[in-house]
Amino acid sequence: FFALYVASFTFMYIALAMTGLNLMTSFSAVAASINNLGPGLADVALNYGDLNNPAKWILCFAMMLGRLEIFTLLVLLSPAYWRK
Repeated sequence: FFALYVASFTFMYIALAMTGLNLMTSFSAVAASINNLGPGLADVALNYGDLNNPAKWILCFAMMLGRLEIFTLLVLLSPAYWRK
C-alpha cells in the first residue's frame, strides 16, 4: 500500500509540475487532494480556481484516488477486471 501511495503521489506531483506550476504548489496541491487534507500552500492556499484545466483534471483524479482508496480505483483500471 505504501509503495503504491508514494508512486501515485510522485506521478501526480510530476504531472502537476509539468503543467507549469511551481514545485511548492504542486506538492501541496497533491498532498491536499490525495489526502483530503484541506488547504494547500503557495498558489492554492486560497482556492484552486486560478489553476489551468489540465492541473484541475489531475487534482480531480487525485481526489478520487484518495477518497475511494487507491486499491479500489486501481481495480477498475486493471485489465483482469474487465475480462471477467
